[in-house]
Amino acid sequence: MSSTLTTPEPGGGQFAVTHWSVVLAAGRSDSTHARSALEKLCRTYWQPIYAYVRRQGHGPHDAQDLTQEFFARLLEKNSLADVDRGKGRFRSFLLASLKHFLANEWDKAQAQKRGGGQILIPIDVQSAETSCGVDPADQATAEKIFERRWALAVLDHALKRLRQEHVQEGKENLFEQLKGTLTEASRSVRYSEIAAQLDMSEGAIKVAVHRLRQRYRELVRAEIADTVATTAEVEEEVRALFSALAN
Repeated sequence: MSSTLTTPEPGGGQFAVTHWSVVLAAGRSDSTHARSALEKLCRTYWQPIYAYVRRQGHGPHDAQDLTQEFFARLLEKNSLADVDRGKGRFRSFLLASLKHFLANEWDKAQAQKRGGGQILIPIDVQSAETSCGVDPADQATAEKIFERRWALAVLDHALKRLRQEHVQEGKENLFEQLKGTLTEASRSVRYSEIAAQLDMSEGAIKVAVHRLRQRYRELVRAEIADTVATTAEVEEEVRALFSALAN
């Protein structure tokens, strides 16, 4: 991926060029750069798609095949001509495209080997069923499941980026000890115990936790920014994300 695709720095001024804004800017020209950006987004956000397909009543095997076929068609030539359906947000574009695919084209996909024999998006079967699968007893609508899985995917990728930063800085152990402070369960975390394990003062641990939470928030916003076209939409997506998690 080109280094020109960057995410906005917290508190920065001009909105940075992000993956989705590159796709939107390409429009009907369908540039190689834009297709590359779209493929990266698809690889990042396959989980909500899989969960939506499962909630529509498809079994695990069919859901995997349909997910692959959906992305194969989305990434094929001239697919970027329809980006206006997204109304500025990759999340909206993706869900609208998926509904269209399932309503009008899934039967065509059954008539041939889905995905043309290609594995475009790496789908871990066990992960898909445990992390992205849907409990048959869940009465939530497919749309709500999609939104929730989307929110969880954003948080997961931000967390992975946060971990990678610490690994690169030689602070992997610190991250592993403190990552529990990023969740609601953090109220039960005893800083004194962590301090003893890391041979640090409790005050130093509190400072480290504060920085970790701040950086996590920044990375979550950066992940969201990669899927919208304007700064204003970042704020709206942040609210939508937490709303989806609350429902």
